[in-house]
Amino acid sequence: MFKRNAKHQQPTLISAASELPEKQRKRLENSWAGAFYKGFFHRIDETVFAVLYSGVGSRPNVAVNVLVRLEALKAGFGWSDQELYEHYC
Repeated sequence: MFKRNAKHQQPTLISAASELPEKQRKRLENSWAGAFYKGFFHRIDETVFAVLYSGVGSRPNVAVNVLVRLEALKAGFGWSDQELYEHYC
């Protein structure tokens, strides 16, 4: 069952990023991670992947934009599956 991921569009009230001091939070937003989120992750159209999932009510999919993001980081950094997993964790 396909379910669109919109969680990232509204930040959680308490998260690791929200706990950072203002200066460090701005630094994170202005780093490559902030640019990656705004220029790549946020723009992934998940709906084109909906045809790959069953229409029958079942357990929802892992967020497609998360999977695509991980594959892009893996290819960009030349990581193995194990390295990707370690960085993700």
